[in-house]
Amino acid sequence: MCPRESVARKKAKEEHRIGEILRGLDEEYADAECALHHDSPFQLLVATILSAQCTDVRVNMVTPQLFQRYPIPREMAQADEQELQEIIRSTGFFRNKAKNLIGASRKIVETFEERVPESMEELLQLPGVARKTANVVLGTAFGIRTGVVVDTHVKRLSNRLGMTTHTDPTKVEKDLMGLIPRDRWIEFSHQLIHHGRRVCNSRKPKCDACVLADVCPYGLQNGQQ
Repeated sequence: MCPRESVARKKAKEEHRIGEILRGLDEEYADAECALHHDSPFQLLVATILSAQCTDVRVNMVTPQLFQRYPIPREMAQADEQELQEIIRSTGFFRNKAKNLIGASRKIVETFEERVPESMEELLQLPGVARKTANVVLGTAFGIRTGVVVDTHVKRLSNRLGMTTHTDPTKVEKDLMGLIPRDRWIEFSHQLIHHGRRVCNSRKPKCDACVLADVCPYGLQNGQQ
C-alpha cells in the first residue's frame, strides 16, 4: 500500500468517526438549544456576556430582574453603573461586566441604530464581546453560521473526543470548523454543551452511559480500566 492510499484511508476512517459522533449527538440531543433565557438578540447578548465564568443557571436567575429594569439597549446604555453592579453581582466579575454591558449598549445605540449587529466584525467592536459571544449571538439569534461556539464544555469534550489537541479556544474552533460540516456548526455546539453537562462532566464523566463511548478515545481508554 502506498503512503497516499494510507493517508486517504485514515482520512476516510476519521470522517466516518465524526459522522458517528454527529449521529450519536442527534439521537440524544435532537432538540438541544441555547440554555440562556432570552426574548431578543439584545437579551441574548447581555446573558452571554454575563455567562463568562458563571453558570447559565445563575445567569437565568439574574436576568429576569435585569431585563425588567433595562429591556432595551438605550435604557441599559443610560444605566447607573453601581445599580447595575448590584443586580448582576452574583454572576461574578460584576464590576467589569457592568462596565462592558453599559459600553456595549452605548455602542449599539450610537453606532448600530439600537440594533444588535449581525456580523462577526461588528460584534467584536462591542465591549465584552469575543468570538465565543459573537458566535452565540450570530448562531442562536440570527441563524448565521460564522463559527463554532467554544465554551469550557466544548473545549473539554472536543479534546476527549480526539477532535483537537489544543486548549486555546481560537485553535479549537479552527479545528472543529475543519471537521464539522458548516450546516451543523450551531447545533453541534448546543449538543456538545448539553452532553458535557449531563454525561461528560469534567471530574467524573459517565463513560458507561455515554452514547459516544465507542467512538471516543477517552471513553475507550476508560472503558478498559
